[in-house]
Amino acid sequence: MRRFLPTLLLFIMVVATPALAQQLRVGYVDMKEVLDNAPQVLAGREKLDLEFRPRNDTIAFQERQAQAMDDRLQIGDLSTDARIRLDRELREMHRNINRQKEDLRDELSFRRTEEVQKLEDQINQAVREIASNNGYDLILSSPVVYADPALDITQLILDQLRLEYEADQRERTLR
Repeated sequence: MRRFLPTLLLFIMVVATPALAQQLRVGYVDMKEVLDNAPQVLAGREKLDLEFRPRNDTIAFQERQAQAMDDRLQIGDLSTDARIRLDRELREMHRNINRQKEDLRDELSFRRTEEVQKLEDQINQAVREIASNNGYDLILSSPVVYADPALDITQLILDQLRLEYEADQRERTLR
């Protein structure tokens, strides 16, 4: 309920005072879209992909090895002792793979959150700049119950972030 209180108060203010409603300029930012499409976020994902790819490739290789072992068991041409040994080894390998996958998922989730938090200030600054430059009195971000598409300034924010990203890239190449 607390998350919707500011929106509810704004709605009451707008309905209660039509004169104020005419003067108040409100915008809406779909943060999910910003976090899905901002070039800084996309670059961060690529960086994380490069960072985690070796571990992911290792897990994929181990899964192929486990599949080969499982295929060997399915053929049924092993002695009882060899079959028991291979089955035990295969179960251990599956446990190991599952543990590695869980560790990778946890660490990747942590790193993604870390990368988004680094960008949070930059995104908020872009929102403030757009609001200031375009005369907005109030900017709401998702989640909201409803926002008229005419209030959506998400693309303006993405354009601002794109400009900042390109400027950062140019600055890096000049160094």
